[in-house]
Amino acid sequence: MSFTGKVVIVTGASSGIGAATAVLFAGEGARVALVARNETKLSNVAQQCAAHGAQPLIIKADIANEEEAKNIVKKTVDKFGKLDILINNAGIMRFASVFDPNYLQIYDDTMKTNLRSVVQLTNLAAPHLTATKGNIVNVSSVAAFCVLAENIMSYAVSKAGLDHFTRCVALELAASGVRVNSVNPGPVTTEIITNSGLVPVGADGETWNELGARAALGKVGSPDEIAYIILFLASDKAKSVTGSMFLCDNGFMLKN
Repeated sequence: MSFTGKVVIVTGASSGIGAATAVLFAGEGARVALVARNETKLSNVAQQCAAHGAQPLIIKADIANEEEAKNIVKKTVDKFGKLDILINNAGIMRFASVFDPNYLQIYDDTMKTNLRSVVQLTNLAAPHLTATKGNIVNVSSVAAFCVLAENIMSYAVSKAGLDHFTRCVALELAASGVRVNSVNPGPVTTEIITNSGLVPVGADGETWNELGARAALGKVGSPDEIAYIILFLASDKAKSVTGSMFLCDNGFMLKN
């Protein structure tokens, strides 16, 4: 799957699925814009991308900040001259009961990062993707279909909303030759899970194994596994695929 000459934006590119995806795209010849809040981690990922021969563009930005998000597409097009692929990967997971006095703030923060930012970036990217007949891949979650754990209603609702936005915008952009899909991972060994508290930071393998036991295949996923699916959906090999939700959960839904 060669992406030689293609320009790709990857949000949440400083670790986990985003980092793995950015490095894979770079390895396939793409010119990549790396977006995240942590510039130090972005620099580390940039070095891995550059090892494949092309220096990526680092964009330090909080996608939940509307003003910062406005510059992401502009900086990418100013640098590379076009945009072919948008990977909306950045997201947060926060635990809170509906009885929590701060629940509404947690809900708003989650929706702002996981859904509203995707809507904004899609709006900004659409004219450029129309020009290149490009595509979008949104990173959703199995939580859009089932409840991953207690007290993550905000996360689950944001991902369900993301899936329906994917379907709706896929229909609208189809006439412009732009495809839009989502990949829906189950539990994956990434910082979004450890930072959420679902798996304690520094957890040993047994804790991850306990989470993996909830899936039919008895394991959690790895960032690379999801990255390969993202590459497929963004490639010409998937040129007839749009408006799809590609589930990759080790059979988590079969047991939950």
